[in-house]
Amino acid sequence: METEIRFTHRSLVERSKTGDRTSQYQLYELYVDAMYNVSRRFLGIKEDAEDIVQDSFVDAFKNLDRFKYESSFGAWLKRIVINKSINHLKVKRLPLTSMDEHEYHLTDEVEIEKVDAIDILKVKSGIEKLPLGYKQIINLYLLEGYDHNEISDVLGITTSTSKSQYHRAKKKLVEIINGL
Repeated sequence: METEIRFTHRSLVERSKTGDRTSQYQLYELYVDAMYNVSRRFLGIKEDAEDIVQDSFVDAFKNLDRFKYESSFGAWLKRIVINKSINHLKVKRLPLTSMDEHEYHLTDEVEIEKVDAIDILKVKSGIEKLPLGYKQIINLYLLEGYDHNEISDVLGITTSTSKSQYHRAKKKLVEIINGL
């Protein structure tokens, strides 16, 4: 009878630290799809997301000695993927729009209509139509679960800027969804 050996994530990480390729491959298989989805949400281009994910795993495996279990391995890896995705956008010199000066700037007088049971496809479509700066904030806060302090660190902005940009992005997203 064939016995299947299952390792905990911690033991996979520990074995990977020693250079065990089988454990590294198992970690890769556990996380590659989720990390691809994270990068794809930021970059929008399949091939770029694939490259970023591969680079992220290479960097993660090279730097496993720095992983100290202060978070889960997945959270640590996700931070690497997000940082690489954002840096990729900067390198490509895609314009990051100032929220205060963008054509979609909304004033506080705009009423947000209550939206009940929105079709998930409408939400995804709405997020895709957001300007890049809004999309980054929405992705980090709503989809990746970062708080405003973490977002400020990742994007190099103040916490209050993160909060105000999220507020505006959310208003714009509701406006887009209601128009669909």
